[in-house]
Amino acid sequence: MVTAVYWVSEAVPLGAAALVPAFLYPLFGVLKSSEVAAEYCKDTTLLLMGVICLAASIEKWNLHKRIALRMVMIAGAKPGMLVLGFMCCTVFLSMWLSNTSTTAMVMPIAEAVLQQLICTGLAENHEDSETAESPEDDSGTSGRPGKYIQNVFVAMPTPTLTIHRNEEVNGFGLKLVSSQDFITHTNGHLPQVRPFFYGELMKQEDHMICKCLTLSITYAATIGGLITITGTSTNLIFAEQFNTRYPDAKVINFGTWFIFSFPIAIIMLVLTWLWLHFLFLGCNFRETCSLSKKRKTRREMLSEKRIHEEYAKLGPISYPEVVTGVFFILMTLLWFTREPGFVPGWTSLFEKKGYRTDATVSVFLGFLLFLIPARRPFSSSSNADSESDPLAPMITWKDFQRLMPWEIVILVGGGYALAAGCKVSGLSVWIGRQLEPMSGLPPWAVTLLACLLVSGVTEFASNPATLTVFLPILSALSETLQINPLHTLIPSTMCVSFGVMLPVGNPPNAIVFSYGHVKISDMVKAGFGVNLIGVAVVMLAITTWGVPLFDLTEFPAWAVARNVTGSL
Repeated sequence: MVTAVYWVSEAVPLGAAALVPAFLYPLFGVLKSSEVAAEYCKDTTLLLMGVICLAASIEKWNLHKRIALRMVMIAGAKPGMLVLGFMCCTVFLSMWLSNTSTTAMVMPIAEAVLQQLICTGLAENHEDSETAESPEDDSGTSGRPGKYIQNVFVAMPTPTLTIHRNEEVNGFGLKLVSSQDFITHTNGHLPQVRPFFYGELMKQEDHMICKCLTLSITYAATIGGLITITGTSTNLIFAEQFNTRYPDAKVINFGTWFIFSFPIAIIMLVLTWLWLHFLFLGCNFRETCSLSKKRKTRREMLSEKRIHEEYAKLGPISYPEVVTGVFFILMTLLWFTREPGFVPGWTSLFEKKGYRTDATVSVFLGFLLFLIPARRPFSSSSNADSESDPLAPMITWKDFQRLMPWEIVILVGGGYALAAGCKVSGLSVWIGRQLEPMSGLPPWAVTLLACLLVSGVTEFASNPATLTVFLPILSALSETLQINPLHTLIPSTMCVSFGVMLPVGNPPNAIVFSYGHVKISDMVKAGFGVNLIGVAVVMLAITTWGVPLFDLTEFPAWAVARNVTGSL
């Protein structure tokens, strides 16, 4: 309870609160200090470290930017297709990178595209106003639309859009300023003039496009994080706590999780796109999603040109990008083929079974990135980062350290320590007995109540902390009601990621909100629909294809053994 209160209130950092079991359990004689310490570093810690090595290489060599721009180029600049293109590339990147990193990577690209749309739209409005009435005063002070406008400074991240009076650029007072100028002149903080800019100069259509695109990115990052075990920290917390509590259950691995969650992500992606399109862009899909070149406006053509220019700046694909891509594909294949289930995996080639996990693969490939030089062998050309040292590796320890979320590692360890204390002290069994009155409910009703409860709490508390608190309770509940624990644990793990209604719900929400395109009311309205979509799709999955995949119709032997041991 003490740890949970600290987590929910965030009176101290989450990582610091996770250290409470490390000193309270030994003091009260629940667990030895050495036993508690062992809980703070598990197999999933090594798995995360290997994935972060690959993520550091992807970010260092701009492979994520190449993937994002290429997918947006394929989608085009029609508002509906542009949103769908950004959502697809965000989902793909979020499968392998953290949701926060993905959102931080994609948002500057989306912001640059939005700026081009806004600039072109303002220029078109200006041209229309010039043809409609002849200006009497070009100073911009006559009250009517003139050639110049009043001094207005609007800061927008990467790059910044500035509007000057008496400084004409492309026939309108628009000037693109570098991100360095933005940092120098504003100390990195957004001036409080953006609402004036949007309210006075932007069309309502531009308002809606900005809101739709920025919100779609944070929702897509959440959806992508569901697909893989390593996609988000809550998936890792579930996998480790489940495998610790039920060591005989060999059902959760990269392959089975992917098979279950990938259809969920695809359905959620389509429904979320339709919901955001309806909410902000209307129902005219023919106009906003047409791929015909004849239906493209001038602003859409200029936006596509801007995207192509950004892609051209990356130049030809480099040797480090190729190596990173190969490692990316190799890590995925080795995860899939380790223990596919329907055929023997590559671990069957070894004499001793059960020694090799997904963490073995990720740490091995991550270690190789520290060894392989970033310069192509037998080549005289060099990369910018390896000019001084021809043997400079793909990534350095600083690159790894910059991305490694140590707070999450300690937070996950604190959850394991709490679970161990609940098991040793018999608290989990006691909690299960208190929940016996719910035994009359059908499994789907128990799962639905758990999903709604978790998705509600996670709007105000951090996702990892929420899941860490609820997993032991739901496990004990499932054992008491003789329900397959996976029937409640997997949906709850997925629904804990649906804290998308408020900026404090998760870091991607906060990043998107900081750009100033959306209000809290917009996030609540759109997020409520996404939340309902998520819960509905997860419930559909666990009651259909999840049943044969995880054999959910029977109370499994590995849960029976755990229940008997706990009772004794």
